[in-house]
Amino acid sequence: MEWSDDGIVLGARSHGESGAILELLTKAHGRHLGYLHGGRSKRLAAVIQPGNTVAASWRARIDEQMGTYTVEPLVARSGALMGSRLALYGLGTMAALLRALPERDPHPALYAAAEALVSHLDDPEIAPRLFVAFELALLAELGFGLDLARCAATGAQEGLVYVSPKTGRAVSREAGAPYAERLLPLPAFLSSRETDADPPPRELAQGFALTGHFLERYVFAPRDLALPPERARFVALLARED
Repeated sequence: MEWSDDGIVLGARSHGESGAILELLTKAHGRHLGYLHGGRSKRLAAVIQPGNTVAASWRARIDEQMGTYTVEPLVARSGALMGSRLALYGLGTMAALLRALPERDPHPALYAAAEALVSHLDDPEIAPRLFVAFELALLAELGFGLDLARCAATGAQEGLVYVSPKTGRAVSREAGAPYAERLLPLPAFLSSRETDADPPPRELAQGFALTGHFLERYVFAPRDLALPPERARFVALLARED
């Protein structure tokens, strides 16, 4: 068994005297682990820093084996990311969330969202919005996509300001008014009408609250896990910077 693919480095841990177990999010082969000979060497250690994108080749005698990687650098981002606390918390959160995916299950759309995110994690003007979009994409890939395009009660596509915390479906202002205290706010930047506007801090906080609710409800709580602590630090640091 053998394949070649691009992959974002999620993490690496030492194994044996000089090797490493490398974890990648690959474009066509999903979240995939493999053994990297010489992964602790000075040259390769710099290549496999979290956040970098590599060209990876994987080989194993049979598909069920962990297999071995060879890698070459494609995009080196780790230097810029390591200089930003926001990026470090974001990178740790992204990796932890992606570990909710079944190993070796391909998610090309999520790979694209992750690459867009990791390329801007050190930019506080762009990273928050991309992170909310990434979390929505992750929910959708796991089968828990939110329906934010039309009102669950009336079918209307205008005036959507709430989300049902149970169904993940949008609700219009009029239909949701009697139940407003029990509904989640839908920030305007997540509606199809305002995709180009820069969301203010309050709306970004609502976006993270929205995705966090459904990540906890559908992804982490059923596994008796809490949301990654890095996520709370990422959101708190955003609030302080704003």
